[in-house]
Amino acid sequence: MASSRDREYGFVKSDHGQQIEMKKGQYVAGFSVGILFLDDCWYPVLPGNVANLSTYDFPVVPRVVPNCTQDRIHVGDPTLVDEVIQTAQQLEREGARVICGACGFFGNYQKQVADAVDIPVFMSSVVQIPWIKTGLKSNQRIGMLTADSDGITESLFDNCGVTNIKDVVVKDLGKLPEFSAIVESRGSFDNGVVREEVVQAAKELVEDNPDIGAILLECSDLPPYAAAIQQAVGLPVFDFITMIRWAHMATAQKPYYGFI
Repeated sequence: MASSRDREYGFVKSDHGQQIEMKKGQYVAGFSVGILFLDDCWYPVLPGNVANLSTYDFPVVPRVVPNCTQDRIHVGDPTLVDEVIQTAQQLEREGARVICGACGFFGNYQKQVADAVDIPVFMSSVVQIPWIKTGLKSNQRIGMLTADSDGITESLFDNCGVTNIKDVVVKDLGKLPEFSAIVESRGSFDNGVVREEVVQAAKELVEDNPDIGAILLECSDLPPYAAAIQQAVGLPVFDFITMIRWAHMATAQKPYYGFI
């Protein structure tokens, strides 16, 4: 495993001569973010979804974690950790500069994966909570929409660096009639109805908790509705895509050109 001092962060300039090297085992290039995915999902992945590659205006490389089912990851099944780590390490060998996950409950393995690779790791949208909280008033909280409130545990928060769970108000979407198609892998859903369900849930969350200063979408299937949620509640909305874009920008810096 290369150390951080050995890792290439080069920017190729077509008009300059450069000595360029490619490490053995890196079969593709030009990406910084490697994303871990579940193994058993069956439903439409819309633009905006972490699993829809048209979501990004930069290349990412996805990799399925073998045997990583919703049932196992939602409870942080410890017997899954080896597969998660091995998949992250494979992405690192192939040239990833940062590892992200495609389910909020990958956060159950945040610390273990971060310790197992030599690149930054942001496994869950939940890792954004400390940063979001820093930007709010001291008496404001974060409203979280999740696909499974039973999986939002102290252990998940701890692994994601969240020290004060009272800063977060959680609302479950998993039992909503149409959104539940995602949790149950039913193969299809009515997108308009799902949008109405999640927007209504966000409005109820803010109405019931007027001290909420920002919304966090735990589920990687929720970013397609982030704009509609923001318009409905008038608050900042954070999700997997805000996290992945942030991670990409930090690991794929390009020089600036212009006039002064």
